[in-house]
Amino acid sequence: MAGIGRLSTKDAVLLLCDMQEKFRPNIFQFTNIVSNASRLLQASRVLGIPAILTEQYPKGLGPTVPELGAEGLTAHAKTSFTMMIEEVQNEMKTLGNPKQAILCGIEAHACIACTTFDLLEKGIEVHIVSDAVSSRSQTDRLFALSRLKQSGAFLTTTEAVLLQLVQGAKHPNFKEIQQLMMQPSPDTGLLAYFSAL
Repeated sequence: MAGIGRLSTKDAVLLLCDMQEKFRPNIFQFTNIVSNASRLLQASRVLGIPAILTEQYPKGLGPTVPELGAEGLTAHAKTSFTMMIEEVQNEMKTLGNPKQAILCGIEAHACIACTTFDLLEKGIEVHIVSDAVSSRSQTDRLFALSRLKQSGAFLTTTEAVLLQLVQGAKHPNFKEIQQLMMQPSPDTGLLAYFSAL
Protein backbone atom coordinates (compact mmCIF):
# COMPACT_ATOMS: atom_id res chain seq x y z
CA MET A 1 0.00 0.00 0.00
CA ALA A 2 3.04 2.26 -0.13
CA GLY A 3 2.46 5.58 -1.79
CA ILE A 4 -1.31 5.94 -1.32
CA GLY A 5 -1.11 7.78 1.97
CA ARG A 6 -3.05 5.48 4.30
CA LEU A 7 -2.31 6.58 7.85
CA SER A 8 -1.48 4.05 10.56
CA THR A 9 -1.21 4.58 14.30
CA LYS A 10 1.74 2.15 14.37
CA ASP A 11 3.94 4.09 11.96
CA ALA A 12 3.06 7.74 12.63
CA VAL A 13 4.45 10.67 14.56
CA LEU A 14 2.70 14.01 15.13
CA LEU A 15 4.93 17.02 14.51
CA LEU A 16 3.87 20.30 16.15
CA CYS A 17 5.76 23.22 14.65
CA ASP A 18 6.32 26.57 16.36
CA MET A 19 2.84 27.56 17.60
CA GLN A 20 4.19 30.33 19.83
CA GLU A 21 2.92 33.38 21.62
CA LYS A 22 4.54 36.09 19.48
CA PHE A 23 3.00 34.63 16.32
CA ARG A 24 -0.53 34.96 17.71
CA PRO A 25 -1.43 38.42 16.30
CA ASN A 26 0.18 37.91 12.90
CA ILE A 27 -0.69 34.41 11.67
CA PHE A 28 -3.80 34.05 9.49
CA GLN A 29 -6.47 32.12 11.44
CA PHE A 30 -4.05 31.46 14.32
CA THR A 31 -6.73 30.59 16.89
CA ASN A 32 -8.42 28.05 14.61
CA ILE A 33 -5.10 26.56 13.48
CA VAL A 34 -4.07 25.95 17.10
CA SER A 35 -7.54 24.59 17.94
CA ASN A 36 -7.24 21.98 15.19
CA ALA A 37 -3.67 21.12 16.17
CA SER A 38 -4.83 20.70 19.77
CA ARG A 39 -7.44 18.16 18.69
CA LEU A 40 -4.76 16.23 16.83
CA LEU A 41 -2.57 16.25 19.93
CA GLN A 42 -5.46 15.01 22.08
CA ALA A 43 -6.13 12.24 19.56
CA SER A 44 -2.45 11.28 19.45
CA ARG A 45 -2.50 10.78 23.22
CA VAL A 46 -5.62 8.60 23.02
CA LEU A 47 -4.18 6.52 20.17
CA GLY A 48 -0.61 6.24 21.43
CA ILE A 49 0.93 8.26 18.61
CA PRO A 50 4.07 10.07 19.77
CA ALA A 51 4.22 13.86 19.38
CA ILE A 52 7.26 16.09 18.88
CA LEU A 53 7.16 19.84 19.56
CA THR A 54 9.48 22.61 18.36
CA GLU A 55 9.79 26.31 19.10
CA GLN A 56 11.47 28.84 16.84
CA TYR A 57 13.90 31.04 18.80
CA PRO A 58 11.78 30.96 21.99
CA LYS A 59 13.85 33.72 23.66
CA GLY A 60 12.48 36.16 21.12
CA LEU A 61 9.23 34.53 19.98
CA GLY A 62 7.98 33.25 23.30
CA PRO A 63 6.75 29.84 24.45
CA THR A 64 4.22 27.51 22.87
CA VAL A 65 0.70 28.85 23.41
CA PRO A 66 -1.07 27.14 26.32
CA GLU A 67 -4.24 26.32 24.39
CA LEU A 68 -2.31 23.79 22.29
CA GLY A 69 -2.25 21.61 25.41
CA ALA A 70 1.35 20.52 24.94
CA GLU A 71 2.14 20.14 28.63
CA GLY A 72 4.46 17.22 29.18
CA LEU A 73 6.14 17.52 25.78
CA THR A 74 9.74 18.67 25.52
CA ALA A 75 9.93 21.82 23.41
CA HIS A 76 12.95 21.58 21.13
CA ALA A 77 14.34 25.09 20.56
CA LYS A 78 15.63 25.83 17.06
CA THR A 79 16.80 28.66 14.85
CA SER A 80 16.72 26.79 11.54
CA PHE A 81 13.45 26.67 9.63
CA THR A 82 13.30 22.87 9.53
CA MET A 83 12.06 20.93 12.54
CA MET A 84 14.59 18.21 11.70
CA ILE A 85 17.32 19.46 14.00
CA GLU A 86 19.65 16.96 15.68
CA GLU A 87 17.52 16.63 18.84
CA VAL A 88 14.37 15.91 16.83
CA GLN A 89 16.18 13.40 14.61
CA ASN A 90 17.47 11.64 17.75
CA GLU A 91 13.94 11.51 19.16
CA MET A 92 12.68 10.05 15.88
CA LYS A 93 15.37 7.35 16.11
CA THR A 94 14.33 6.59 19.68
CA LEU A 95 10.76 6.15 18.40
CA GLY A 96 11.95 3.58 15.86
CA ASN A 97 12.05 5.96 12.87
CA PRO A 98 8.33 6.47 12.13
CA LYS A 99 7.42 6.09 8.46
CA GLN A 100 4.68 8.74 8.48
CA ALA A 101 4.65 12.31 9.79
CA ILE A 102 1.45 14.21 10.54
CA LEU A 103 2.55 17.83 10.32
CA CYS A 104 0.88 20.96 11.64
CA GLY A 105 1.92 24.43 12.78
CA ILE A 106 3.48 27.51 11.24
CA GLU A 107 4.58 28.96 8.93
CA ALA A 108 3.49 26.99 5.89
CA HIS A 109 5.99 28.53 3.46
CA ALA A 110 8.94 28.47 5.88
CA CYS A 111 9.23 25.92 8.68
CA ILE A 112 6.48 23.60 7.42
CA ALA A 113 7.98 23.65 3.91
CA CYS A 114 11.58 23.02 5.03
CA THR A 115 10.48 20.25 7.40
CA THR A 116 8.44 18.61 4.65
CA PHE A 117 11.37 18.66 2.22
CA ASP A 118 13.70 17.11 4.83
CA LEU A 119 11.19 14.41 5.74
CA LEU A 120 10.49 13.52 2.12
CA GLU A 121 14.21 13.30 1.39
CA LYS A 122 14.51 10.79 4.25
CA GLY A 123 11.74 8.69 2.71
CA ILE A 124 9.15 9.61 5.34
CA GLU A 125 5.58 10.04 4.14
CA VAL A 126 4.28 13.53 5.02
CA HIS A 127 0.66 14.36 5.78
CA ILE A 128 0.20 18.13 6.04
CA VAL A 129 -2.96 18.99 7.96
CA SER A 130 -4.09 21.93 5.84
CA ASP A 131 -6.53 23.34 8.39
CA ALA A 132 -3.85 23.14 11.10
CA VAL A 133 -1.16 24.96 9.08
CA SER A 134 -0.91 28.65 8.26
CA SER A 135 1.27 31.66 7.48
CA ARG A 136 1.02 35.39 8.03
CA SER A 137 -0.32 35.73 4.49
CA GLN A 138 -3.04 33.56 2.99
CA THR A 139 -1.19 33.83 -0.33
CA ASP A 140 1.99 32.32 1.15
CA ARG A 141 -0.05 29.64 2.89
CA LEU A 142 -1.91 28.54 -0.22
CA PHE A 143 1.08 28.59 -2.55
CA ALA A 144 3.10 26.65 0.03
CA LEU A 145 0.43 23.95 0.22
CA SER A 146 0.32 23.74 -3.56
CA ARG A 147 4.12 23.57 -3.77
CA LEU A 148 4.39 20.88 -1.08
CA LYS A 149 1.74 18.78 -2.79
CA GLN A 150 3.87 18.97 -5.96
CA SER A 151 6.81 17.68 -3.93
CA GLY A 152 4.87 14.61 -2.81
CA ALA A 153 3.26 15.54 0.50
CA PHE A 154 -0.35 14.54 1.16
CA LEU A 155 -2.72 17.39 2.01
CA THR A 156 -5.43 16.48 4.49
CA THR A 157 -7.65 17.92 7.22
CA THR A 158 -7.95 17.48 10.96
CA GLU A 159 -11.11 15.43 10.81
CA ALA A 160 -9.85 13.30 7.92
CA VAL A 161 -6.75 12.39 9.97
CA LEU A 162 -8.87 11.45 12.99
CA LEU A 163 -11.15 9.23 10.93
CA GLN A 164 -8.32 7.56 9.01
CA LEU A 165 -6.51 6.69 12.21
CA VAL A 166 -9.46 4.79 13.70
CA GLN A 167 -10.84 3.37 10.40
CA GLY A 168 -14.36 2.82 11.83
CA ALA A 169 -16.60 2.39 14.85
CA LYS A 170 -15.06 -0.96 15.80
CA HIS A 171 -11.78 0.71 16.84
CA PRO A 172 -11.45 0.46 20.65
CA ASN A 173 -10.86 4.23 20.93
CA PHE A 174 -13.53 5.29 18.45
CA LYS A 175 -15.82 6.89 21.06
CA GLU A 176 -12.99 9.04 22.41
CA ILE A 177 -12.02 10.19 18.92
CA GLN A 178 -15.69 10.79 18.05
CA GLN A 179 -15.88 13.18 21.01
CA LEU A 180 -13.12 15.26 19.40
CA MET A 181 -15.28 15.60 16.29
CA MET A 182 -18.55 16.62 17.94
CA GLN A 183 -18.00 20.17 16.70
CA PRO A 184 -16.92 20.49 13.06
CA SER A 185 -13.47 21.91 12.44
CA PRO A 186 -13.55 25.71 12.25
CA ASP A 187 -13.31 27.26 8.80
CA THR A 188 -9.72 28.38 8.25
CA GLY A 189 -10.29 30.11 4.92
CA LEU A 190 -9.28 27.26 2.61
CA LEU A 191 -12.54 26.48 0.86
CA ALA A 192 -12.74 29.59 -1.31
CA TYR A 193 -9.21 28.89 -2.57
CA PHE A 194 -9.48 25.13 -3.02
CA SER A 195 -9.02 25.35 -6.79
CA ALA A 196 -5.56 26.83 -6.20
CA LEU A 197 -4.47 23.65 -4.44
